[in-house]
Formats: sequence, C-alpha cells, structure tokens
Amino acid sequence: MIPTITAFERSPDGGKGLARDTRVRWALEEVGQSYDTRLVSFAAMKEPAHMALHPFGQIPTFEEGGVAIFETGAIILHIAQTRDGLLPKEADARARAVAWMFAALNTVEPPILDLTIARIVEGDRPWTAERLPLVLDRIRARLGLLSFRLRDAEWLDGAFSAGDLLMVSVLLRLRMSGLLDEYENLAAYVARGEQRPAYRRAFEAQLAVNAPAA
Repeated sequence: MIPTITAFERSPDGGKGLARDTRVRWALEEVGQSYDTRLVSFAAMKEPAHMALHPFGQIPTFEEGGVAIFETGAIILHIAQTRDGLLPKEADARARAVAWMFAALNTVEPPILDLTIARIVEGDRPWTAERLPLVLDRIRARLGLLSFRLRDAEWLDGAFSAGDLLMVSVLLRLRMSGLLDEYENLAAYVARGEQRPAYRRAFEAQLAVNAPAA
C-alpha cells in the first residue's frame, strides 16, 4: 500500500523546502518509497477529520494501512525502521543515528525556531532589541558544539542517516539569517544534504505545489 502524507495546500514558505512535509518527502525519497500527498488548507487543518489524525491541527501526517502517525520525527523514525536506507544495520550505530534525530529536533531546532518568533512574531515588541542577542547567542552555542563534533567529517556518524536528514533540515532554517555561514563545515554539510538526489526530488515536489500558476 502506498502511504499518504499531508502537506500545506499553500505553504507559508512559498516552496523553499522549510515546511515539515519536505522532511517526510525526503525520507520517503531516500528509501525509494512512492507516496501520495493530500493537500490541506489552514481551515481544513482545524476540522475534525484532520484533527483526528493530528490532534494539534498541523502537518504533516502519515497514513499507511492501519498506521496513522503525526509529528515529523515520529514519521521519519517509522519510515527508517520499516525500510532500508536511513538507519545502520549495526545496533550501536543505529542507536547513535536515532540519538542524532532527537538531537536535531530537541536540542538544535528549538533556539532556531525561537529566532523566527523573535524576529517575525515578536519583532515589534519593546523587548525584542534586548531578547534577540540572547537568542542568537543560544543558537551560536549549539552551532559551535555541532561544528566541533562534525569537524571535517562528511556526515555526523559514518554514513548518511535519518539523523543527518533531520539535522540538515533544521539547519536549513538558518540560511537567510547568515548564521550558518559563520561555520564553514556546517555550511558545507548542509550543502551536501541539499545535493542528494532524494532531497532534490523532495524539494521539487514541495515547490511544485507552491509554484504560481502560469
């Protein structure tokens, strides 16, 4: 059975690959799994049918047979555990790859998302000028340690894994800020992720949904 994922009918990022369905598309492309996409509007995301799949009314969701999953990390972990290509066979290496998945979402991404909130959502608040440098410092602290860990390696722990997929996806959110350019090896790491054929297919699929009509 071909899985079905949900994605924005019109993504807030305009097809730049930052919406979280791109991460799931990338994972499916890496393992060679075809899939269907059900596009949902912002209104439909809050309707009972979608809320039954995602209790917080967001995207993406993943359905395959009797399995219905929400949360990007959980979806990608499921894909990686049920198909070859995203997790090592050896048990210890597999456990480390899963740890990097959690690190990307729980340790590296939160301060990056905080930057979006500080600049866009709270940009006109009186405390922004004082808060923004603190947010930037927290991001640089994470990036500095990640850069030190990666050093000159191609990927985080041997071969490309789901941990790299999520870490690259998270770091991509920093491109417009210029922060990524402060760490040469991290910028190169993200570029390697973007050059993977599976990522390009996922990116183009998300872009096609959001491309303006001719």
